[in-house]
Amino acid sequence: MDNSNPIVTIEVKGYSEPMVLELYYDVAPNTVRNFIHLAKNGYYNGSIFHRVIKDFMIQGGAGDSSACTIAGEFTTNAFVNDLKHERGVISMARTSVKNSATSQFFIMHKTSTHLDGNYAAFGKLISGFETLDAIANVPTGYQDRPISEIQIRKVTVDTKGIKYDAPTCIK
Repeated sequence: MDNSNPIVTIEVKGYSEPMVLELYYDVAPNTVRNFIHLAKNGYYNGSIFHRVIKDFMIQGGAGDSSACTIAGEFTTNAFVNDLKHERGVISMARTSVKNSATSQFFIMHKTSTHLDGNYAAFGKLISGFETLDAIANVPTGYQDRPISEIQIRKVTVDTKGIKYDAPTCIK
């Protein structure tokens, strides 16, 4: 762990232990700036984990259309990003379009090597694995949506006194 890396705390309603992640600016700088910008502006507060697949990942962060679109910082998009999609890694969700990431993110429940180089991984869980496991094991229905809503109460970021610019948006 690098003491200068930003630390994100995700508090989930009904779960006592928050998920705490370290973000890696040196791996995906614009993705980190985008996440920090959204979190500091309260974008994620009250959003939900809307897609949960046990032994794969939990996905959240969908919000209104105010989030900008950023370029995908991953290898198959001509960007060097060697962070593996191992248990606890946070990565940006996107459509089939490589430069379509906005606000949605996913946290790996289990290692999934087929995602390596194809999605912008940008940090890793350092505590809160019990909460990750509990969310990954909730009953789901159509399109892997949890039967009972899993709400992100609050996302905070400790930037360790470092000021991060707003992300570079492509549209």
